[in-house]
Amino acid sequence: MGTVVFDLDGVVYVGDAAVPGAAETLRTLDDLGWRLVFATNNSTRTEDETADKIERLTGYRPRSSFAVTSGSAAVHYLRGRHESVLAVGAPGLTATIEAAGLETVDDPDRADAVVVGLDRGISYETIDRAASAIRKGAEFVATNTDATFPTPDGLAPGAGAIVAAIGSAAGAEPVSCGKPELPMRELLSSLVVGDEVVMVGDRAETDLAIARHLGWRAVLTLTGVTELASDVPRALEPDDVITSISELPGLLGGSVPKDKA
Repeated sequence: MGTVVFDLDGVVYVGDAAVPGAAETLRTLDDLGWRLVFATNNSTRTEDETADKIERLTGYRPRSSFAVTSGSAAVHYLRGRHESVLAVGAPGLTATIEAAGLETVDDPDRADAVVVGLDRGISYETIDRAASAIRKGAEFVATNTDATFPTPDGLAPGAGAIVAAIGSAAGAEPVSCGKPELPMRELLSSLVVGDEVVMVGDRAETDLAIARHLGWRAVLTLTGVTELASDVPRALEPDDVITSISELPGLLGGSVPKDKA
């Protein structure tokens, strides 16, 4: 048996709409015996909430532990290193941190670490508080540094834009935890099974890069950030290019797990 790892935004769905054919693709691959794992650099939702969105838009319900977020990766990094965290991000990030038994704090003097994700309501005061904590010695941790993410109306500022503002104010560079960085690689490696692992994504510097790091088959889909395969740097060229994940069952038809063939 093998594993298919999917990015979400721009691959399985865009905004609140599933990519055409996503529902059938997920059901077909599951029926064939592939393990389906989902890995997103979006930290605004918990793993449960991420699984809920996949189910709501496609009808396919993954295990929550198979819906890995960059918030999950940040918690993986924090465990055993820090106990108190000043979190900058959506409620989903705070919930992910607290569910791991870590304390979230607002006082810059009490923070062991500052964790920054996407925060659509970012304020000057929030940037000031986070930068102050970092200057006082708190470790600067980014859920991810993606500058943008795809929406139905085009690209929107991502967590990387928030991280850059805080880093500039603090005079510091963060440890990044999402794709393609080590914390996410460790989490995903613990979930995959089988000899063949396929990474399906829309962004070269995250999705294709993590596949290259781990020796996985890299599949680029053109429904998200990358619109032309020629835009991908040569060092990150995918093994396969598809116009959408609806083509994936056909692409993997020669790699159906032997016990399901």
